[in-house]
Amino acid sequence: MARRQSASRSHQTRSPAGREAAPAGKGSGTGELRIIGGDWRSRKLRFPDAGGVRPTPARTRETLFNWLAFHLAGSDCLDLFAGSGALGLEALSRGAGQATLVDHTPALARALRDNLRLLKSDNGEVVCSDVESYLAQRNRPPFDIVFMDPPFRQGWLEKLFPLLEQQAWIKPGGWVYMEHESELPPPSVPVSWQLHRQKSAGQVTYSLFRVISRPE
Repeated sequence: MARRQSASRSHQTRSPAGREAAPAGKGSGTGELRIIGGDWRSRKLRFPDAGGVRPTPARTRETLFNWLAFHLAGSDCLDLFAGSGALGLEALSRGAGQATLVDHTPALARALRDNLRLLKSDNGEVVCSDVESYLAQRNRPPFDIVFMDPPFRQGWLEKLFPLLEQQAWIKPGGWVYMEHESELPPPSVPVSWQLHRQKSAGQVTYSLFRVISRPE
């Protein structure tokens, strides 16, 4: 799920074929997200059109959560570039114990909090911050699952890998999901990440990695 920022951090240069166009809401300037599985299946949620956010497509989400089916219950998840919240909210709907959703855009952060209240969930935390600042210091236990759906063509994944690794944000045995441009070579991941599953849809490749070990 993407978000926005200033020039060097604009969270919204998305691959057009890789994003599910968000249907217009009843009022102008809104999008709609539909939860596709779990306790909140078929619930529709609104989010502001704050820079072109497009939820990860339903088919991609279904594939991802099938991959994670035996690892999601009770897990502690981190959704970076949360945007509409499609990944973090879907994880909570399907049994994740906790989800932290990080997005630097105030309007989107407010919408995420509103939607958590609408869903009557106390298991989601929304952090209004850019992801680099959030990851630069870790003051909480590591996560079981990290979702990364960054803006394309800005080198975000390569920037974030060292922070995730150096600050030990992911538990050994944990999972990392990422999306990137299909036309570019796959980003070089840390040596402790082992590719578990990978698929492509249009201009987007999405991958799930298992964190085998952490450097000392």
